[in-house]
Amino acid sequence: MKIAKLSLAALMALGVSAFAEVQNIKVSGDAKLFYGTQDADYEQVGARPARGDLFSDNDSYGQAALNIGVTANLADSVQGKVALTALSTLGLENNLVSQVWAGQTTNTVWWASEAWLAKTFSKTTVKVGRQELDTPLAFSEKWNIATNTFDAIVVLNQDLPETTLVGAYVGRGNGVNGMGVVRTTDNDGNTSGDFFRTYGSAIDDTLETDLASGAYAAGIITTAIPNTTAQAWYYNVNNIATAYWLQADVNLKDVLAGLIFGLQYANLNPDNKVDAAAGTSVDSSSGWGAKIGFDFKDALPGLKACVAYSSTDEDGAVSLSNTATGLTGESKLYTEAWWNYGYVARPSTDTWSVKVKYDMKDVAEFGAFYTSADQDTGKFVATPADMNEFALTATKTFGSLSATIAYIYTDADDQNYIDANNNGEWDQGEKSDSYNTIQLYLTYNF
Repeated sequence: MKIAKLSLAALMALGVSAFAEVQNIKVSGDAKLFYGTQDADYEQVGARPARGDLFSDNDSYGQAALNIGVTANLADSVQGKVALTALSTLGLENNLVSQVWAGQTTNTVWWASEAWLAKTFSKTTVKVGRQELDTPLAFSEKWNIATNTFDAIVVLNQDLPETTLVGAYVGRGNGVNGMGVVRTTDNDGNTSGDFFRTYGSAIDDTLETDLASGAYAAGIITTAIPNTTAQAWYYNVNNIATAYWLQADVNLKDVLAGLIFGLQYANLNPDNKVDAAAGTSVDSSSGWGAKIGFDFKDALPGLKACVAYSSTDEDGAVSLSNTATGLTGESKLYTEAWWNYGYVARPSTDTWSVKVKYDMKDVAEFGAFYTSADQDTGKFVATPADMNEFALTATKTFGSLSATIAYIYTDADDQNYIDANNNGEWDQGEKSDSYNTIQLYLTYNF
């Protein structure tokens, strides 16, 4: 579990005397260059617009990122890390691209993405500071050129055999609005910016409330059941929602070598204060998912396949997505799409997905992914929107350099539509068109 990773000020507070005891200093990180282009319509109001063009600057997005971190063993068996992330377009805007992946600006920006201290007492580890998290309903998303992180306190305990207990308080995060800088103005008119906002702000923005005040989480992960990894999580996003997530992943090797099975269930219940702020009752959302997969390592080494299905409650009001990035972000449901996040976890949605990977030795790793999300009308769904996605990927590693090219076909009711009603919104009955996306990912690890 990547569940834990402090403030830079706290690390510096160790002082010069502690620096003499610093050992095992390691520098690591990566440099990335991401590019994407699509041929969807980029003007969607009024009469049928001119179609977008692949590889034109108006329909393309690109950015470079540098992530560099320093880890060390400090005094009294304390471990620490400080990492910085910087984003730049390298001057490509209005030349090859017109949009960015993260940061919401073409200016060069940087921030401390990680800064933590960790200490182990017997079988209990405490990590405090800015870190990545990986839990079902609050996690760092890896698809973007920069990873969202959290200001948090995390406690891990392994006193129980084959079991890890997790407790966490999350104060802030930068997963809101594509990691855009939040501008604030004080009473003297001075303006400052920060990427990190109080945890819960991502849901605040969706529900149009002002209730964010941090979150608590507790979880248990165990392998005590033979051939099974089971986990249970409880969340309290203060004043906004409570939630829980149950999941079991089983290796059915006693039935057939290479066969796996998974089952998951989730519930997210908005707080009464959200009801009051919204002026109406906001019902809880629930959903479940199942998958079955097979590793053909004996018959065809390198080939893996998985089929999954998920279904969400038609009476739900919100999505079972990452609470760190809002109610339209990525989901940990087995059926999550390769690129078009925000569909499979919506209320009143049934989804099928098929994922196939083949690692062809000395050539490349290939992937094919199909997702079909079918949304019906529900208590809070007046205009359902279906989504179908087909993605093909090829990844090749050249030493420390990894290159991936992806092709994505998207057919979604609420994307690339003809706005026949001329109101700037997609309405049921209006026609939408499929479109194509091509992406290139270059990552150099050091």
